[in-house]
Amino acid sequence: MKAFGPVPSRRLGRSLGVNNIPPKYCTYSCIYCQIGRTTNLTAERRAFYKPDEVVGDVMRLVGEVSRRGERIDYITFVPDGEPTLDLNLGEEIEGLKPLGIPIAVLTNGSLLWMEEVRRDLLKADWVSLKVDAASEGVWRRINRPHGSLSLEEIWEGMTLFAAEFNGTLATETMMVKGVNDDEDELEAIASFLAELQPDVAYIAVPTRPPAERWVEPASEESLNAAYQIFRGRLSHVELLIGFEGEEFAYSGDVERDILSITSVHPMREDALRALLQRAGADWSLVERLIETERLRVVEYKGSHFYLRHLSLR
Repeated sequence: MKAFGPVPSRRLGRSLGVNNIPPKYCTYSCIYCQIGRTTNLTAERRAFYKPDEVVGDVMRLVGEVSRRGERIDYITFVPDGEPTLDLNLGEEIEGLKPLGIPIAVLTNGSLLWMEEVRRDLLKADWVSLKVDAASEGVWRRINRPHGSLSLEEIWEGMTLFAAEFNGTLATETMMVKGVNDDEDELEAIASFLAELQPDVAYIAVPTRPPAERWVEPASEESLNAAYQIFRGRLSHVELLIGFEGEEFAYSGDVERDILSITSVHPMREDALRALLQRAGADWSLVERLIETERLRVVEYKGSHFYLRHLSLR
């Protein structure tokens, strides 16, 4: 399945996810990534799946979810890697337009220096760009980009896209303790965001198990400083520091739902129990998935999270 959810999104309400990239092809290997370290670091676009396969999976899941009376606020490209690496992204967005559901893309923006990537993303209704750093050293430390990428070129591409895009533009800055949380870096990030003028600038912290165990969320003091600095230059700034909630949808096959959701979206234990309850299933299903090594459990910040084994994604 190239589609999953809907899952609760702190930005988009109830989001039905599109997984158009196999694990883990990405232009970055971010230290905080919830999927883990990048195994296929690349900056070359290619076709991973047939567009009709991706569109067909989404349409089938939309039908199943709709029949159960579940709400879908957005169809969101949020895969196991960087969505703009998909050469067919624009065609897939166009193929989903007839559903009449707004389409979002969460991208790190690293390929926006390519005109063809900007052209694909202009077809979406809502686009989020990652801006975690303003200086070369911090960018390389937190995002660990492919060696061929240039921060200056990426910023130029983001600026061109922001000027052309007629949909809702968001940015997201993930704050990691001791990496990008000093005020000089935050001031520089805010200056660049002021050039983009996004509709909303999100400030986030890692809330799920990160790729590197040493990663810690920035302190409340640093988050407050970031908020104040950003608010001095931008009209709409929000913090994304809370749990996204428990409103995961049930499509009719709870085992499939669990495995598809946890492929790209680790589930906290209370959210997983709530989904099981809505589906009329019990915890023994989770135990069986763990015993058969299709699901694994990790602890982070005192909470248990459940993820599908990477080898099975």
